[in-house]
Amino acid sequence: MAGNETLVVTSKVKAYIKDKGGMNTSATAIDALSAKVCEICDNAIENAKNDKRKTVKDRDI
Repeated sequence: MAGNETLVVTSKVKAYIKDKGGMNTSATAIDALSAKVCEICDNAIENAKNDKRKTVKDRDI
């Protein structure tokens, strides 16, 4: 997977931030959020592997 791939739905994130806080969202905020999602997923994958599973579950996150 490319390192610059966005893993969040930009329009949904922007709408949430606008509705919840009345603020705009920069492109760099979306990039940072996507990077954080990658980090969370990577950790969840390792947790599942450590439990000898091929399925990532909520408890892995």
